[in-house]
Amino acid sequence: MKRLLPSLRAKKRYLAFELISEEPASRSDIVKEVMSSASFLLGDITTSDCDIKVLGFENGKGIIQCSHTKVKETRASIAALTRINGKRATLHVLGTSGTVKRATEKFLQDEG
Repeated sequence: MKRLLPSLRAKKRYLAFELISEEPASRSDIVKEVMSSASFLLGDITTSDCDIKVLGFENGKGIIQCSHTKVKETRASIAALTRINGKRATLHVLGTSGTVKRATEKFLQDEG
């Protein structure tokens, strides 16, 4: 099967975030809560259009992938998240980028 040409692929945006919580959480916990929050706030159809994926999460920081036309909706659903595993928590969006590499370099690298 041939791959799609770059001009035909869906465009993505990458949101770098940090977890602020009472207790540490795993990537699977974050995936579950982000999808639940998005579904509750936006509904199932819009959540599906957002195409949200948690690409990576370690040391309290990570990257979420979404559709380039649904960045505002994705950020709103992330902001609506208040609990992970019953403990108070929030995901603070550090910034948005068009590539994973740039999001990592600009927002997730430790300064120093």
